[in-house]
Amino acid sequence: MSVATTEASAEQEIRAALDSLLKTVSSKDVDAIMDFYAPDIVAYDAIAALQFKGAEAYGEHWRQCLSMCGELSMEASDIHIATAGDLATSYYLHRCAGVDDKGEEQACWMRATVVWRRQGGSWKIIHDHFSAPFDPESGQALMGLSP
Repeated sequence: MSVATTEASAEQEIRAALDSLLKTVSSKDVDAIMDFYAPDIVAYDAIAALQFKGAEAYGEHWRQCLSMCGELSMEASDIHIATAGDLATSYYLHRCAGVDDKGEEQACWMRATVVWRRQGGSWKIIHDHFSAPFDPESGQALMGLSP
């Protein structure tokens, strides 16, 4: 198999894994969500802490976040993927939406960068980073932006 074919196959695998992860999040099954992550994940999420080291810490963060959400959906837009052997990067615009206790959707777009490593025949996330741009004058995150 040529390098181009191998990289195209890896890109398709990453796209499928990302799609599956986004669908799994709506189930709120933290154990199933954490199956996408390597045990040594280092995550820079947009809320609660500067960083999370290890699957146990990040899983607890997922539990806390999901406990605050009602119905939840996530989507990725403008996905870019680059692969090289057993490593891959992806970046995209990430939409997180939930329905609050009044039945109203609360949603925002953020930026996401995810680093993947092939381990035991499947792709695992070894690093993810979610962020929102901010207004330097007010110090406030700009959560109302959309692509």
